[in-house]
Amino acid sequence: MNRPLIVATRKSQLALAQSRAFMRELSARAGVRTEELHVTTTGDRVQDVALSQVGGKGLFVKEIEEALLDRRADIAVHSMKDVPAELAPSLVIGCVPPREDPRDVIVTRDGRRFSELAAGSKVGTSSLRRFSMLRAWRPDLDYVPLRGNVDTRLRKCSEGVVDAIVLALAGLRRLGLESRVTEVLDPSRCLPAIGQGALAIERRADDAEVGAILDGLGHEDTAIAVAAERGVMTAVEGSCQVPVAAYAVREGAEMWIRAMLADPDGTRARFRDARAPWPVEKEAAFATGVALGRSLRDT
Repeated sequence: MNRPLIVATRKSQLALAQSRAFMRELSARAGVRTEELHVTTTGDRVQDVALSQVGGKGLFVKEIEEALLDRRADIAVHSMKDVPAELAPSLVIGCVPPREDPRDVIVTRDGRRFSELAAGSKVGTSSLRRFSMLRAWRPDLDYVPLRGNVDTRLRKCSEGVVDAIVLALAGLRRLGLESRVTEVLDPSRCLPAIGQGALAIERRADDAEVGAILDGLGHEDTAIAVAAERGVMTAVEGSCQVPVAAYAVREGAEMWIRAMLADPDGTRARFRDARAPWPVEKEAAFATGVALGRSLRDT
């Protein structure tokens, strides 16, 4: 490519950190120059209400996809967990880089573990998924909405606005803030969001030149696991208003996937597992996730 590759990204610290990490990899392995295009999304603009109350899908993606469609950008770097089941027409996921640790973590104001928090302690999270599972574990705590970037939420915890917050370990690692973690939550307690820890590199489907550049930059195991998880999301029509979670991983000669679906108010969380032989094609992994999601939806 005889010009810089334009990379669309949100402009939060985390979005820039993960975009720049991929851009460095792109430059090192494909010899491509890159430039950033910063985009403000609906999810960035609306900070005073919980995402579940904003409505719609793709709150952190829509405006970035418009930059691709308008040819203001060549690729977009998303957090996979923000990408809705259906992409904008004529767009595709060009590659899925290696996944960071997908688990959730607890950060507390005074260093106590989640099980040690006093009854009535305030836990900040705007995620229906986290609320549903953590409330089942500790129904005696006060779960309050908390929006904002990672630094904002960490500051509110330190200042005592809340006693604890729930974050993704992947984000803290990408920002060099892993030392702030009080406790890493086992997926059996808090199942990760669909695609959590993974990135989605989106491009125009008809852009063969960019497609060729992205070839070889993806991680097949991550792409297969994420395809299975996104199959669950597709089956339950997942969005910020649906408490859904799924986590797939390779275990020897099998793919194991566990999923959770709760009612819209966060109650009646139910879990199901499934297994499939490995290696498995992405289409077959997706179908496994769809079947698992339908079994939860119909329960």
